Formats: sequence, C-alpha cells, structure tokens
Amino acid sequence: MLLCIDCGNTNTVFSIWDGRAFLCTLRTSTHHARTADAYFTWYSTLVKHYGIDADISEVIISSTVPRVVYNLRVFADRFFGCRPLVVGKPDCLLPHDPRVDEGTQVGPDRLVNAAGAFDRHGGDLIVVDFGTATTFDVVARDGAYIGGVIAPGVNLSLEALHMAAAALPHVDIATPQAVIGTNTVACIQSGIFWGYVGLVREICARIKAERGRDMTVVATGGLAPLFQQNVDLFDRLEEDLTMHGLTVIHRHNRENATS
Repeated sequence: MLLCIDCGNTNTVFSIWDGRAFLCTLRTSTHHARTADAYFTWYSTLVKHYGIDADISEVIISSTVPRVVYNLRVFADRFFGCRPLVVGKPDCLLPHDPRVDEGTQVGPDRLVNAAGAFDRHGGDLIVVDFGTATTFDVVARDGAYIGGVIAPGVNLSLEALHMAAAALPHVDIATPQAVIGTNTVACIQSGIFWGYVGLVREICARIKAERGRDMTVVATGGLAPLFQQNVDLFDRLEEDLTMHGLTVIHRHNRENATS
C-alpha cells in the first residue's frame, strides 16, 4: 500500500491508499522538531485504533516546510523499509513540467494540486486552495502548472487582525447572518467572509479574462466547504484533491520507472 503525506505550514496529513480508495486520513499539527519515532508512535496508535491492517510498501511526501522532510524520510526508511518520493526533488517526476520563470521554485502543494485537478477535470483550471495561504493555481489545457496567485489565508488574516488591534477579539470564521454586523464579532465575521468571497470572485474573473477563455474553478482546503455551501463560487469542490494528486504523481513515477 501507499502512504501519502502532505505537510503544510499548519497541519500534516497522512492518508493510506490501497490502489482504489483511501482507507483512512490522519491529521496532526506540523512541528519541525517531531522525530521519526514520534511520527510512528502517533501513526501506529491511530491506525490500530481504526482497525486498519495496512502493509505500507511505498511512501510519497509533499511538504511546504523543508525542515520536516528529513525526519519524514527517516520515518519511511526506518519503519517501512522504503525510500520515499518527495515532490519537488529531481528524482520525483511530474506528469507535466511547470511553465514558470526560470529559477522559480513552485511549492510542492501547488504542483500536487495541479496534477490531481488535471487528472479529474482536464485542463483550463483554476485551483483555489484554502490553506495557511489562499492560493490560486492555474492549470493549462495540457495539464501544466503555469502560475497563480498567493493571498493571505482566512485564519491568518483573522489572527493578524486580532494581534494588531488590541481591542478586537479573536473570532472563528462563520457565515454572517447579515452583511451589516451589529456587534464586534459579527462585524469581523462579515468582513472576513464577504471579503474573501469578493477576493475569490475578482481574482478568478481576472485570471479568466487574462487567459481569454472560460475555466473551471476547483476548490479545496479546510474552509472551501464553508464558502461553497453559502455562495456559489466554485464549479467543483474536492476535499481530497491534494491526496489524490499525490497518488497521480506516484503512479506516474511507477509507470516511468517500469517503462
């Protein structure tokens, strides 16, 4: 079986793929000092709790936090006896090479999202990922990642507002009852929610205009369902897009290794 690991700035997600479906998805906070042994203790405890008998033979990693990759490599080697594929490294082949400025390093998560979205929906895509940052990834007709947009994430904006303005409380993102708030919490929730609705709509509209064609908007990330259920922003909602992209890249490498 394949263990897919996606390490973001806030959370690290492990999913077990049996070739047809994900058997389970496990989530922990990202911490650069977590050792290989600590990863395995956490992982094996949860797998046992879910009653999953997973014989892991291969591992693929996508990480936007370079400092955690070493311990994840050790984790794969020590406990599963395999050398993991790491997206962004020279030995990890991509289904389609990105077309960006020379010398630009594209985040592994963005490459993985592009691969997963193209596999499911074809080309001419805008992938909106609600993570620590809100990213917009543009996928060309042939499947290549060709650039995008990075904006502050929803929770990051809320935290920055709370930290910079002592009188404003920390609030959780939620659908506001009305645009005009009648208390401080409602005012902040309205500003964040409708502000990000406007941001997504405007950026997607400008990308489509710049490309001169209609494009499918695919959303992923933890807060994507919140926005989709209240406002018709996206054409598709893919909660497992990053993990699916990892299986696509892994399959591509296996096919090329044996061809």
